[in-house]
Parts: sequence; C-alpha cells; structure tokens
Amino acid sequence: MVPQLASIAAILFTTLIFLSGNGLLNTLIPVRANIEGFSTLAIGVIGSAYFAGFLIGCFTGPRWLARVGHVRTFSVCAGLCAAATLTQSIIVAVPGWIILRAAFGFAAANIYITLESWLNDRATNQTRGAIFSSYLGVNFAGLMIGQLLFATARPSSFVLFSMACIFYALCLVPVGLTDQKQPAPAPVPKLRPLKLFKISPVGVAGCIAVGLANNAVWAMAPVYAQSEGLSPGGVALFMVAFTFGGTLVQLPVGRLSDHVDRRWVIAGTCALASAAGVAIALFGGHGNLNLMCAMFGVFGVLMLPLYALSVAHANDRIPRQSFVEASATLLLINSVASVIGPTFAASVMDRFGAPALFFFTAAVHAAMLVFTLIRLGLMKPAGIRARFTPMPPSPVAAELDPRKAEKEDAV
Repeated sequence: MVPQLASIAAILFTTLIFLSGNGLLNTLIPVRANIEGFSTLAIGVIGSAYFAGFLIGCFTGPRWLARVGHVRTFSVCAGLCAAATLTQSIIVAVPGWIILRAAFGFAAANIYITLESWLNDRATNQTRGAIFSSYLGVNFAGLMIGQLLFATARPSSFVLFSMACIFYALCLVPVGLTDQKQPAPAPVPKLRPLKLFKISPVGVAGCIAVGLANNAVWAMAPVYAQSEGLSPGGVALFMVAFTFGGTLVQLPVGRLSDHVDRRWVIAGTCALASAAGVAIALFGGHGNLNLMCAMFGVFGVLMLPLYALSVAHANDRIPRQSFVEASATLLLINSVASVIGPTFAASVMDRFGAPALFFFTAAVHAAMLVFTLIRLGLMKPAGIRARFTPMPPSPVAAELDPRKAEKEDAV
C-alpha cells in the first residue's frame, strides 16, 4: 500500500498546495470586497461567477485533456488561476472581479478534473479506498491551511493575493517534475437530470439544496463574520471552525445512514441545520469569537454532510453501471444551483442585513426537510444500500469512489 501511495505523492502534494491557495482566496475575496465598499449583492454575484465558470469548465475539461494531455491542461489552468488572482489585486472593481472569478472557476474545474482523473488512473481495486481517503484528507487540510493563512496579513493589502498566487505557481512544481505516465482520456458521461430526478427525487433535491445554501455560506459567511466585528484572525478561525466541523462528522453520519433509510438521516440533518441557521441569525455571537466559532462549527457539522448523503441516496437507487453518470449529473445540478445560491442569499442580506444569510439557509433546509418527508410517505426505502463514502462536489470524484471497486469485483 505504501508504494502505491508514494507513487501519487506528487499529485496529492499538488492538491494540498492548490487547495491552500483556494482556502485563502475564498476567505479573502468577500472580505476585501466588503472593505472596498462593494454592495452585498455585488459580492454575491462575484461568488456566483466562480460557480458559473466552474460549470463551464466541467464540460470543457475532458475535451482539453483529450486534446493536449494532463500536464499541459494543468499548467495552463494553474497559470490562469495565478493571473486572475494577481489581476484582482490590481483591478479592484465589481465588473472586473466578476469576469476574473468566472475565469478562475473555469480553470479550477479543469484542475480538479486533471488531478482526480490522474489519481483514478493510478488507483486499483485494492488501493482505491486509501487513495480516495488521502485525497479527501488533503482537500480539507488544504482549505483549513489557507483559511488560517488569511490572518497573516491585512486583507486590504496586495499581500494575501500575492500569497495565493505563490501557491498557484508552486503547485506546478510537483506536477512538472513527476515521472508518472499521463493517463488516457476518460469517456465523457451522459448527463440526464430529468431521468435521475424520476429515479431519486430526494438525491437531486439534496444537491440543489447544497448548491443554494452551502455555497452561499462559503461565499458570504466571511462578510457576516466581518459585520459582527471579527478581526481578520477571527474571520479565519470562524471559517476554519465551519470546515473542521464538517470534516469531523462526515463518516459518523454516513455510517448511520448505512443502517437506516438515508432519507431519515437527510431529513434529520436538514431539520437541525434549519434550526441552527435560525439560532445563528437570531442570536449570533455579537463579536464573541469563541461563541461564534462554536456555533459555526456546529453549523458545519449539520450542514456539510448533505451533499455526500444525497449522492449516496441516489446511488442506492440506480444500477451500478450508471454510478459515474449519476454522480456527474448530480454535480451538474449542484453547480447550476451554486450559480444561483450566492446571488440570491446576497440579495436577502442586502435587504434584511447580514444575519439574514442564515434565515436564507434555514428556509432552504426547511424546504428540503418538507420535500424529504413527503417522499418518505410516497416511496419505499431502497432494498440494498451501498456503503456510504464522503463525496466532494468535484468533477471526477465518482471515478475515485472505492465503491467502484466493489462494483467491479462483483461483476
């Protein structure tokens, strides 16, 4: 097992560097935009622009890999990420930032596709679980490292943008020096959202809810924290608490869903996330860092598992040969909702104040709860449930899923 993991060390290290830059930038952009006097709605549109670019990149990535290969695709897109980030520190204007974040999202989707397809090519049925777990761990670690680095300089300066650019430049080094053979391009799966909705309405609805609520939080929570009077260091810890809470709970909640109808677990997490959203909106922390971090950490515990639970529920109801197609379709649905979520949430915040972000997420989770309860009364539980695996919302993660090995062994 160790030799196999050592063979992908360069790819995992590249992922860690890239995600560290992302964790830093995702916290910096809304805070800096707020400092520059951008309206809350404009900040939401900037957040949505990233997901719009990401959505387009999900379609073009496989074609770029087929045309120029993994190393060239990665190099071009890492360069685009660095250029877009550095340009944001020079052109501080809403229209420019919208365009630049869309360009960044496009490049980021291609980078995820390149890294994940490369890891998938190196995985065997015996090593897929270890590789997938390592990849997930590196993702969460990178995000938290970047979030913590936000506290190292003033967000009003160019330093943090430059630091993120350094990460995007450095992530080229391990890939550029690796001697791993580039994998052959994978076939592009068909995307049929209506067909999947008929098979798994709750799975599709859950991915929509995540796009609307979760990604609105990623885009707008730093603005809320700033409005509560937190220092840059406090904002960093606030976001780390959210990420860390979601990281801790993924497997325990998932394992629970292996033993009961997953829809009950989805309903339970949505009910609690809705209640937590209302509690944060009403009581908040009023600048008390410890209380705000505790509340937001609990919020991450309740909110972040929904995507993986929704994907797992959908996979329970589809034939194994449709597994990758279904996961790609769910990502598409999530990405479309993610374009809408930050802008809609920002418009609510603009009208009712920053705490209204959590009223918005509470409403989304409450609607998901009602829909799930209705479906519980209309459809019987799945007869056979696949083992739960945490699933990040990224383009090729389904190919890495260790359950794929179980499917192949059963054939």
